[in-house]
Amino acid sequence: MELTIKPMQPEERLYAYQQSSQIQAQTGSIGYLRGDFGKTGTEFYTSWQDHIKSFRSDDFGDEFDKVVNALRFEDVGGGLFGSRNAMRLFCKENPDSAFQGNYCEEYGFRIDKGRHSFLIRCNPMVDDYNFYVFCYVKEHLDSHMEKAKNGIRFITPEYRELFRIADGEQIQITRPDGEKTLRTCRYIDETHAEIGSNNLYHICQFAEMMEETGNKVIPMRSSLPGKCFSTLPSADKLIIIQKGEMGYIPSEMQIAGKTAREAADIANDTIGVTKKQEAAMLAGSLFGWQTPAADPKNYDDNGNPIKPAKKKSREYER
Repeated sequence: MELTIKPMQPEERLYAYQQSSQIQAQTGSIGYLRGDFGKTGTEFYTSWQDHIKSFRSDDFGDEFDKVVNALRFEDVGGGLFGSRNAMRLFCKENPDSAFQGNYCEEYGFRIDKGRHSFLIRCNPMVDDYNFYVFCYVKEHLDSHMEKAKNGIRFITPEYRELFRIADGEQIQITRPDGEKTLRTCRYIDETHAEIGSNNLYHICQFAEMMEETGNKVIPMRSSLPGKCFSTLPSADKLIIIQKGEMGYIPSEMQIAGKTAREAADIANDTIGVTKKQEAAMLAGSLFGWQTPAADPKNYDDNGNPIKPAKKKSREYER
């Protein structure tokens, strides 16, 4: 049986875990298969969990069985479901499929068959579930993910947009007493989002609630590092900037024969911080983390701001 198995894209990985009922409805979630290879690594134990039964069409069962049996008994995906060793080998041969899961490194693949999509999350470790197969109506899943690319909007009660974050990213809520909490956010539609575990809000409702309680909200963009080194704009002094914190921490680190600017470049390179990330971190610490300047996508590789493209003027024929 011919099947195309592809590494999951970052945005697809969000849907290879259990979802809320709202997201299940948006994405056409049918259910998922969970399984492991037992103590010997060659057994095959599975269990099925239903989601929304109305999405389970007559042709789903046949397509699902063909996909699972091909992965188990044929050389599809290197015999991905043939044994734990076969899974481990195939995952190793496909490093693009690796990602950091909830508690360990996992591997993700996608198979499309007929009207359905199968998102497969693998973990070839002993004494754990080795795979999950999340099943979706392809049209619904792709449509939802395409809309989710617009991001989750955070606004004022007057509907003025403050910032946007990508689906699955976090915000930081600071209470009037200074206590900070992180909340993971999921896209539902243009005006609704889950903020925290299964908490569904209209974006205006959430804005009004934050204003009434005096809470402050900022994005905790995953594109930013936890910290970086930089220098004061007004002086050659080395500083440390922490994501989500206003201001900076003076650094006592010195590198012989190097200026503070050169030391910052060396330190950032060591911890994997790019020029565009440093520029965004510095802007966030100075002007607020909700500003567009605190987003790395608004800088080039040298850390210079990207100027918005000029709109072409329309020409009218007489």
